[in-house]
Amino acid sequence: MRSCIRLCLSLAALMALPLAAHADWKPVEQIKPYAISGQSGPELYRSIGENGPKLGIVHAIAHTNFKLTWTRDYQARAGACVLASARPKLIITYTLPSASAPLPPAIQKNWEVFLAGVSAHEKVHGAAIIDMVRKIEAATVGLTVPDDPKCSKIRTEMTRLLSELSQAQRQASRDFDRVELGQGGNLQKLILALVNGG
Repeated sequence: MRSCIRLCLSLAALMALPLAAHADWKPVEQIKPYAISGQSGPELYRSIGENGPKLGIVHAIAHTNFKLTWTRDYQARAGACVLASARPKLIITYTLPSASAPLPPAIQKNWEVFLAGVSAHEKVHGAAIIDMVRKIEAATVGLTVPDDPKCSKIRTEMTRLLSELSQAQRQASRDFDRVELGQGGNLQKLILALVNGG
């Protein structure tokens, strides 16, 4: 199932979870470009507003999306249920603007700076997704629920735990974007530099 949730746990939530080394899986990261047109900074930015990924009623400059599935091994042990292992499969997709035609040299330079900055912003979301998945793994592998020989109660407990983590990351993601797009924020500076640069 495709999700548009950005996973960025708050520092407090991350610190509360146990750390563990999980080097046996790696995420797949891919870029999904969308075409924009224009020969000046204002034209390019206007095209982003018309063609960018739609989030609700507005078009974003860029977006980080992910698909996460798990292979989990639940085991009944002496009447209890234990999550013996959990292996994630994580695909992260960065949707980024791409100029559809060659740009004048001065505009090209400004565009490259803008795109690099936007890409770096989305990479922060990507890194947080990866970190979140590792924290989920660390928090759930070994989870034991007593009196659960059919391994049904443990799924309810995991849903509760993951719901808490999800709510925390959503808020952290919103906070990060608000700072970046706010007065003096990094993304705001990038936008102004592109639009005012020509």
